[in-house]
Amino acid sequence: MNALAARFNAIFGADMAGPLAALAAVLVVFSFASPHFLTGATFGSVAFQLPELGVLTLAMLMPILTGGLNLAITFTANIAGLTLAWTLQANGGIDAGPGAFLIGSAQAVAVGAASGLVMGLVIAFTRAHPILVSLSMMIFLRGLGEFLTRGGDISGFPTFIAPIGHGSILGIPVPLLILIACVIASHILLSRSKLGFSTYMIGSNIESARYSGINTRKVLVLVYMLSGVMAAVAGIIMLARFNSVRVGHGESYLLITVLACFLGGINPFGGFGRVLPVFVALIVLQLLSSGLNLLGANQHLTTAVWGILLIVVMVLRWFSAKFIRIVK
Repeated sequence: MNALAARFNAIFGADMAGPLAALAAVLVVFSFASPHFLTGATFGSVAFQLPELGVLTLAMLMPILTGGLNLAITFTANIAGLTLAWTLQANGGIDAGPGAFLIGSAQAVAVGAASGLVMGLVIAFTRAHPILVSLSMMIFLRGLGEFLTRGGDISGFPTFIAPIGHGSILGIPVPLLILIACVIASHILLSRSKLGFSTYMIGSNIESARYSGINTRKVLVLVYMLSGVMAAVAGIIMLARFNSVRVGHGESYLLITVLACFLGGINPFGGFGRVLPVFVALIVLQLLSSGLNLLGANQHLTTAVWGILLIVVMVLRWFSAKFIRIVK
């Protein structure tokens, strides 16, 4: 048994055991509960619904690894989507061309980066708690968006944008391809770059990282800027999927991104965790949601189950850590 566990850890990593076990459990339970669960329709639905939540989770991941949090990701995504929408509206609305879309997307990403830049600067130079800083940014972005839109939706976009949210390439949904690209980029950044190494060092002990020569202020600013950029990408996907933009879109995703990170083995205090287990955890959560929908449960019950799951995950991690200490 120990040899098998060691082989598994060598191939997949110890942090993959929990997400893979959860994935197996969800597949087994719902395959018996509903004959329609293990079908192409279910997995196709998951493939289209997963990306915006997945990209937002990646936006949450890096701040958590530093020991922080970015509570403004969903409203950063909405403001970025609104920026793209306004650019398209200013250039003909439904008749806007690809050039307007590219310019609007670049502006949306810049807005996301600016949001992260402000938070990163405040956190890095004032040492204010990331929860307070990102909460303040969340309130600001929400209020700004409500003021500029009067609480309404913006819709009426060119038809060539629709495939970004609903199209497929060789049978693979386009938004899923975008998510996979973001997962690969995040994995490479965290595992093979100096910024990734510094991110883990800061999460483990920011004072030790500072004394070891790491420019912790610069790293924190870059981390929150990248978080804002990733949130902006999610905002573009949401615009294409819903064919409209509203300040409240995706608001319920915020706590689910935190749940996905913890279910994927991310240390809530920073310093430890990988992208791939978080990706598997996202699949588990989306399959859980689809399974409950097939059983007739509404979205409110799904949200309640996600909350219970977060508590269960924390308890199991506590028991696991205690068991490891006893064994040692």
